Amino acid sequence: MDNETITYDCFRGCSITKGQEGNTASYRAGCCKLSDRNILSGIEDGTCPDLFEVRFKNTRKGFYFNDSGQKLAIGDFVVVEAATGYDVGIVTLAGPIVPRQMSVKGVKTEGTEFRKIYRKAKPADLQKWQDATAREQETMIKARKIAAELGLEMKIGDVEFQGDGTKAIFYYIADGRVDFRQLIKVFAEEFRIRIEMKQIGARQEAGLIGGLGVCGRELCCANYITSFQSISTAAARCQDLSLNPQKLAGQCGKLKCCLNYEVANYLDAQSRIPRVQGPLEFEDGLAWLRKTDILREIMYFSYDRNSDADLYALDADEVRDIIEMNRAGEKPESLRTEPEPYIPEFVTAVGDDSISRFDAPRRKRKRSRNKGRGKEASGEAAQAAAPAPVQASDTQEQQPRRDRPRRQNGRGRGPRRPRQDKKEE
Repeated sequence: MDNETITYDCFRGCSITKGQEGNTASYRAGCCKLSDRNILSGIEDGTCPDLFEVRFKNTRKGFYFNDSGQKLAIGDFVVVEAATGYDVGIVTLAGPIVPRQMSVKGVKTEGTEFRKIYRKAKPADLQKWQDATAREQETMIKARKIAAELGLEMKIGDVEFQGDGTKAIFYYIADGRVDFRQLIKVFAEEFRIRIEMKQIGARQEAGLIGGLGVCGRELCCANYITSFQSISTAAARCQDLSLNPQKLAGQCGKLKCCLNYEVANYLDAQSRIPRVQGPLEFEDGLAWLRKTDILREIMYFSYDRNSDADLYALDADEVRDIIEMNRAGEKPESLRTEPEPYIPEFVTAVGDDSISRFDAPRRKRKRSRNKGRGKEASGEAAQAAAPAPVQASDTQEQQPRRDRPRRQNGRGRGPRRPRQDKKEE
């Protein structure tokens, strides 16, 4: 155990333990990008028992047919068929969930020729796979330098080596069309491998790299989004968001994918809100629309066209009725007499308790034992317990007791006064 070293590969969702007997690979589901939850785990219905989902680096996945006859399970490292040679991947889905996932991805079971799973990966296969993947970072840096020297307007985003080390996929980003025929020749001479160029967008690059968003959670493109829809500023306008590029743009530099999440709810709420093109007419003046709460369907009006000092809230249905009255030549009495609309508020119990409930409780001081016995009993007890009177000097007799200087004892504090004197004061 002391000679073992563990290497974590978050791009492929696994860990490699190197020991004296060889390499051992372990599947780490928490690091997998675009991971899917197996809701049918433990259920066997006999449909497509030999089809498995196999994942590779970052977000690349595929469906393969088990031609080896070996019993495979989720987390097994397998050697699969590739266009040229073979590749090494991890089984991420098995069982009846695979046909459902295929229907989501648009892959038909009938009429599709699936590539084969040759066998489970052996220690020698894992060692060769690790040697190939260890070259990816260095290869990507050299590829960027070569592309810059050739003057190509493109960016090499990532490099993925095949399991046998004979082929590499270069993911690049470019705004326009790039003629990289000369680039492929230089890459083949420099790296001595087969070259495949795959163009991706800025959103796909963010999914490959991964990271955390401003919400504190993992990027949606790296977590579950597989198909990227077009996003425009109209999605921000319908939600009354400020058109600030710094707030609306994600880590990819494009508009955030989450802008499309609530567009349908906002459009549905806006369909029930009347369109106000002018002021509402009341007997005491004109009321101008200042702002609208779309989800609550509440509109705020003010008698001052250029001020939000005094706002009056109205339901969307009330505003529609007032507009119909104005068209008929009628005017309501006043906006100030309109009742406040019922606004359901979110109730939380967080602020109900005092923050001091986390403090340690204070110890209460013990009360006098003579409390409740009556004035006479307390007075007799105090006289019996009082010490003999001391003859005071003339100066002390003339000076009031409160103004006498307190004597200091060894601790720097004066003697405590009897409780009877305190009550008399």
